[in-house]
Amino acid sequence: MAGPLGQGWGLGIAMRSRAALRPLGLLAPPCRGATAPQCRRVTGSGEEVLEENPFYGKYRHKIQELRRSNPDVFESRMEKRNEVKKQPVGWSKQSEFVRRMEEKAEGLSTGMSKGGFTRDKTLDSILNVEMVKEKSAEEIKQIWNQYFSAKDTVYAVIPAEKFDLIWKRAQKCPSVRLAEIHSVFLYALPRKEGYEFFVGQWSGAELHFTSLINIQTQGEAAPSQLVLYHYPELQEEKGIVLMTAEMDSKFLAVHEAQCLANQVQLFYATDCSETYELVETFNHRSSEFKYMSVIAKLERSGLGKALRPNQVSDES
Repeated sequence: MAGPLGQGWGLGIAMRSRAALRPLGLLAPPCRGATAPQCRRVTGSGEEVLEENPFYGKYRHKIQELRRSNPDVFESRMEKRNEVKKQPVGWSKQSEFVRRMEEKAEGLSTGMSKGGFTRDKTLDSILNVEMVKEKSAEEIKQIWNQYFSAKDTVYAVIPAEKFDLIWKRAQKCPSVRLAEIHSVFLYALPRKEGYEFFVGQWSGAELHFTSLINIQTQGEAAPSQLVLYHYPELQEEKGIVLMTAEMDSKFLAVHEAQCLANQVQLFYATDCSETYELVETFNHRSSEFKYMSVIAKLERSGLGKALRPNQVSDES
């Protein structure tokens, strides 16, 4: 069943089955003292430190494959991770993180498809654009919603003015030097306990998400795990922008992808200057960025509550 889930533009999800969410535990907090267990010096392969991350099991196969196929690259990344792990991403000196994002951006700019995602996914491949131009915005919205209601995906019909705001802000906050890459931000995905962090990176009108641990261990080879496709073809004439998504179901459930998609609205389409300032700070003043501010905003919004069905609210 599908339904309106985003207050701003009726973000929807569609599922053929309601599989239980797979809680993966607590993301280990960034190290702040040398005595913390996860801050001990990396020795040997460095994999024992990675194993302390509760999300390690999720990516164990890819990490071990890299270790076997290219041990020098694996050791180099573990050493670099050890150098920066006392500084949470966005908290101070993110040059290493930005470098890795630039390397990943180069891969995106080549148009390569990773993780089974569709390369150059056009609106014409989904919808007869010329035919729907004869219909009203409301009729197109109904067609779009009906089409995706039978698919396991996230979708939306975004008001033109909202997307225009998102697009301008994405272009205003470039974090890398490539012209076609606009903005990068850190998103928090609630789990049963704690959060798993994902990096969302714009590439044209596509927004690519991958987990932070994926970038830390695989660098430029880190594949996208969720891609949001935005189609502005009808923006001027009909006042709407169509959106749909593809995801790697091995790592993300539909409700989890929906939570990440909702956060784009939360941070990029907000009327609250304090909330959008987090995006500006992350991209332009990284040394001042506090990752806990993202979690605080997410908690206040209530967007992640659906991922914690058994959580008892502290509110009276």
